[in-house]
Amino acid sequence: MREWISLSMACLERASPALKEILLKLYHANKSTEIDHHLYEFGSVEYHIQSSASNEHYVYLSISTPLLSQEVLLPYGISHSTKQMVTAICPDVIEIIEPAKEGYQLTLRLDFSRLPNGKDSLKIIAEISAVQSIILSSRLKEILTNVNSYDSFQGMYKPIKLLYRPSEPFFIIRQPQKSIAVFPIHFKDKPDVIIATTFFQELMDVGSSEKWAKAPPCCWSPIPPPELRGELFEDLSTTGGFVSFEISPRHVKGKKLDKTVWSLLNFYAYVKFHVKSTRSYIQRRMRKRLEGLVELLHTHNIKVEDEETRSRKIQGFKCTIRIANLPKFTVLKRRYNGFRRTIKRIRSRIRIHGFGRFRHRWLKLPKFSSSMGYTKLE
Repeated sequence: MREWISLSMACLERASPALKEILLKLYHANKSTEIDHHLYEFGSVEYHIQSSASNEHYVYLSISTPLLSQEVLLPYGISHSTKQMVTAICPDVIEIIEPAKEGYQLTLRLDFSRLPNGKDSLKIIAEISAVQSIILSSRLKEILTNVNSYDSFQGMYKPIKLLYRPSEPFFIIRQPQKSIAVFPIHFKDKPDVIIATTFFQELMDVGSSEKWAKAPPCCWSPIPPPELRGELFEDLSTTGGFVSFEISPRHVKGKKLDKTVWSLLNFYAYVKFHVKSTRSYIQRRMRKRLEGLVELLHTHNIKVEDEETRSRKIQGFKCTIRIANLPKFTVLKRRYNGFRRTIKRIRSRIRIHGFGRFRHRWLKLPKFSSSMGYTKLE
């Protein structure tokens, strides 16, 4: 459970922790380092970091990540706008190598000698470590900003299937003046389904309040929306229903665009983090409550045993006094009579009520008669 929660927290971070650690080691190294390292992360993400001793200031970073949309494929890989977003991190440090290394969508050449001193260098390295999130979010940004696209203009509201992580697809439905994001929710364990559906219902109640009027409206339904008719059955077979968010143009203006996109991409991770944390909290409370009840019962049993032991001592003391007051002959006679009754009880046969009548009737030995006569010999 804890490992899953830590994994969910890692998924909510934009920068790759492992890639950031490697780049920081190369930056703080006083001498040139020869490195050829492959790094694999959750979601079929692969990084290839290369550094040679001959070019001590250059580090080559190649990135391979699944495309966010499997329906709209670009023939040349990453769009030009996405490349501009990557180089905008720090144009003096980042250079895109064309063409990219075989098997990767993007190859960058990093010049660490041009990094500024102080905390700014750490900030730039952290942003470089988040290149994979920039590549994925750029495609969703294009979809959300182009609300009045050609398919909406022609009335063809075909859902766009997006896949951020394996087996976790979601859909974007573009309509006039708005977009709808639909998330099919699936959990294997029944307790997780109960916690998730309760969370979605509370999310709907909170979203409908005046305090959160500016947030995208949220809707949960156990059945898929009508716009998803015709999609694959495996994508619509869920256990936790469907969660929909209505994205209007004001949600994708200025700085809100990046926040909206990142929230949509990590909605699955956030829901699973919330469900697992809630379940862990409930189990911890139940375990603590059980320990308290066991301790209470144990304390009660100890008190009862102490009282019984005390009463036995008192009764034994009274019996001893009573026996001591009796004459010696009377005491010996009582003990002899008790011993005799015990011996009789051991030696006596077991009697069953009505068995004698049964034995006389059914277990009686038959009498045999013979036609031959016998003569008694004298």
